[in-house]
Amino acid sequence: MSLLHSRRTVLKQMAVAGLMPFVSLEQIFAAPAEKLPPVRTITKGPKHHWFGYYDKLEFDPTNRYVLSNEVEFEHRTPNADDRIAVGMVDTQNNDEWIPLGKSDSWGWQQGCMLQWRPGSNSEVVWNDREGDQHVCRVKDIRTGATRTLPRPIYSLGPDGKWAITADFSRIQRMRPGYGYVGLEDPCRTERAPEESGVWRMDMTTGDTQLIFSLADAAAIPFQGKSLQEKWNYFNHLLVSPDSSRFIVLHRWRESTGEGTDAEPTGRFDTRMFTADIDGTNRYILDPSGYTSHFIWRDPNHVCAWTKPEGKDSKFYLFKDQTDQVEVVAPDIMKVNGHNTYLPVANGDWILNDTYPQGSERLQTPYLYHVPSGRRFDLGHFPLPSQYKGEWRCDLHPRSSNDGKTIAIDSPHTGAGRQVHLIDVSEIVG
Repeated sequence: MSLLHSRRTVLKQMAVAGLMPFVSLEQIFAAPAEKLPPVRTITKGPKHHWFGYYDKLEFDPTNRYVLSNEVEFEHRTPNADDRIAVGMVDTQNNDEWIPLGKSDSWGWQQGCMLQWRPGSNSEVVWNDREGDQHVCRVKDIRTGATRTLPRPIYSLGPDGKWAITADFSRIQRMRPGYGYVGLEDPCRTERAPEESGVWRMDMTTGDTQLIFSLADAAAIPFQGKSLQEKWNYFNHLLVSPDSSRFIVLHRWRESTGEGTDAEPTGRFDTRMFTADIDGTNRYILDPSGYTSHFIWRDPNHVCAWTKPEGKDSKFYLFKDQTDQVEVVAPDIMKVNGHNTYLPVANGDWILNDTYPQGSERLQTPYLYHVPSGRRFDLGHFPLPSQYKGEWRCDLHPRSSNDGKTIAIDSPHTGAGRQVHLIDVSEIVG
């Protein structure tokens, strides 16, 4: 008699004798329930709340105040007159919503670039529209004083002194949902304009400088082919942890039509540039054409989902300004997601998520412990089918400054997209 058969027989006899409450064999031999960390919703309807992208500072330096956007509708492209509110949640005072301002420059995927200014204990920044230009608002939450800078921001350096940015009107034309409506691309008829690209802005004075033009990028062939007749644009910028260099994705699309009727069409291709913060020492770190989500691990390494020549689509770790690259957790981090490193433990923890999986469209945030190779799922959040395309709601997991709390955007409670906090303190210690 097998051990399993013997155990089944004994359990049946005990149940018949009344020595144990009756349970089915399916219950007895079922896998133990997955232990997931606690989740707390900190925003509420009827309005909808979300933060947006995953590489910004959502938590203030004390981890008490959590930033969020607030909107009255979902499931459509914003119009030029659709305004959102920006505010913060006081997590130590019954999750009180504290209004900070408004924005007319926003999109579903990245919001209005709302974030805490690094190096400051009290300044919050976000993008807005003023007249015929997109601008940046800087608000001191202690004094209430607000000032305006002449360009919108994309990424701030960890020292908070400089911002880098791109042309959001051009991004919107090339990839709706990632730029801003309301203003026309000033270089609309140009495929590789000299007057559009990456700007650097002084966060104190507002002084700006074009440091990398689209014409410069397009002049560098891709796999031996010219890009100057493609529709070129920059997207997804991120300053390095030591504020010395930045990443920018150079993307391009094919064209349909002729002359003034020409329009971008089809899928985009991508390559990843890195450069010094003044735009010099440019380097094509990932020339594959497939770069997707990425993050700096440290000032010299970048982790990105891509497909290097001759390799499968995976996460890879690149050493900046070299051709050194190695695969990251190929059997555990199997699908593309929004990856960051927890801001503690020297790159030991990768925070990531998945896009909707299976018939229930479950999105799963998780932590991957690099030294041990272990993965810790943080929940499984269903995404209703109406959340798709431009107005989908990715989790975009963001860490608190101490690495013990993770914020996500999700509509899984039935109240539309809201902001939720996951306590991971027992996992990371």
